[in-house]
Amino acid sequence: MDNNAKGIQLLQKGDYEEAAKYFQQAIDENPQEPISYIHFADLLSIIGDVEKALNFYNRALELDDTVATAYYGAANAYYKLSQYDEAKTMFQHALKHGIEDKDVYFMLGMVHYQKGEVLYALPYFQRVVELDPRDAEARFQYGLSLAFLEQVDEAIEQFDAAQKLDEKNPDIYYNLGVAFTYKDKDKKALDMFEKALSLQANHLLAANGKKLIKDKLSRATEND
Repeated sequence: MDNNAKGIQLLQKGDYEEAAKYFQQAIDENPQEPISYIHFADLLSIIGDVEKALNFYNRALELDDTVATAYYGAANAYYKLSQYDEAKTMFQHALKHGIEDKDVYFMLGMVHYQKGEVLYALPYFQRVVELDPRDAEARFQYGLSLAFLEQVDEAIEQFDAAQKLDEKNPDIYYNLGVAFTYKDKDKKALDMFEKALSLQANHLLAANGKKLIKDKLSRATEND
């Protein structure tokens, strides 16, 4: 077993200090091999040393600018640093060089969403849902994007699918409640806000939504 393989084994066990030693040995033995730098960068990213991880990803790309995993790792690092333009470029390079994974599409959607480019985020989340209909988080983000673009019926469809896949996520129910509010389905909205609160009692947005709906229903009753 070579040093990279030993390092990966230790990394998977959570023994980061020992894993680092093996990755460093691999680099020392063959400093022109990009994969060793990528492994070390992955470790650094896991332990939160993201800026240093970027140095190793970039070194790997200097040695071989076709390694898709280096682009993907660097993209995630830039995303963690809120450097979204750089992250977008790196995710696009990862796609170009062969990583056709749903996570790349998801993260490209998140990059655009974080940049306020919701219209551009939409097709990426849609693509993830097409690739994996059981991805609850992708459906949730897809629903948020649709809701932002005032495609409320379509958003409700995605939120409803998401909650069936992830029944313990209060944010899904809260956003379903908001969507039903826009459709003037107050009782359904109230049910969703209450469901969110049953899962997270201190969900302030759901509590506020519940209060607004109850006040509205109370006024309607008084006016009858």
